[in-house]
Amino acid sequence: MLRQTSFTTIERFILDQEQRFPQATGELSHLLYDVALAAKIIQAATRRAGLVNILGAVGNTNVQGEEQQKLDVFANETMKNALNHTGRVCVMASEEDEGPIQIPEPYTPGKYVVLFDPLDGSSNIDVNAPVGTIFSIYRRVTTKGAGSLEDLLQPGRKLVASGYVIYGSSTMMVYSTGQGVHGFTYDPTIGEFLLSHDQIKMAPTGKYYSVNESHFAKWTKGIQRAVRGLHGDFPERIKGKNSRYIGSLVADFHRNLIAGGIFLYPADMQKNPQGKLRLLYEAIPMAFLAEQAGGAATDGTTPILDIVPKELHQRVPLVIGGKDDVAWVAEAIREAGA
Repeated sequence: MLRQTSFTTIERFILDQEQRFPQATGELSHLLYDVALAAKIIQAATRRAGLVNILGAVGNTNVQGEEQQKLDVFANETMKNALNHTGRVCVMASEEDEGPIQIPEPYTPGKYVVLFDPLDGSSNIDVNAPVGTIFSIYRRVTTKGAGSLEDLLQPGRKLVASGYVIYGSSTMMVYSTGQGVHGFTYDPTIGEFLLSHDQIKMAPTGKYYSVNESHFAKWTKGIQRAVRGLHGDFPERIKGKNSRYIGSLVADFHRNLIAGGIFLYPADMQKNPQGKLRLLYEAIPMAFLAEQAGGAATDGTTPILDIVPKELHQRVPLVIGGKDDVAWVAEAIREAGA
């Protein structure tokens, strides 16, 4: 005889959380579920990519100067189409689009702003490695009508929610609305995200570090010193860690969030002295999750959530993970004077 299993769907969880705030209108709850719906569509395409001619490049480059993959374009359009007609969003921005994405007529602009990286780690697609979607949500700062650049260029301290979806051996959505970090695993047999990781906490110091060490010679002396410390070169200061690097921010961050560790994407002083990752689409939403889980995130000197964006596609170095591990890297940078 089968025993009935208790489970919580993402929709039920979001609604239960909403009931804790009597002033809530339900719009944010529905917006999060809109993102979950887009994630279901993207994961279905990702699973069948090799069977439906959706692998490979499309022959174009995006605003970042990177070659667009077919799944990049599909994921970008899916996110926009899931959000642009609901009346909950006034403006959007995507890593794949140069400027603000306005809400089309005849739909009415809402009170929220959404920014997203539709398919992080897309260079991994053709080798079947994990990829993901990253999103962040703000309240608009303008009062009416179409959203503007002012609504999009907000610091991370003003975030309402952020999260990511990882498409790996299973599909998982992780998000926070400022009340902790929660993870939901997609069950394809019933077509629902189910609560699998409640109140995720990041260990202050972890056993993994994630960084592309092939660029070691291009880093500042401070970053070089910090990475040597992560090797265990200074045993009296920090315990050495195991190296794990996938090459997808979502995948590397997810492992460290669950298992404990630190991820670094330093500036390449030869090619990208300002940093490589995008502040709005990658660094800020992940930093919000890290802090909500008890971790930290910095560009080496300033907490990521304190940086005020100046442009949509602003880049930044990123150090993110366990609180003590991030503090060690920041200290190593200060001691080296760079």
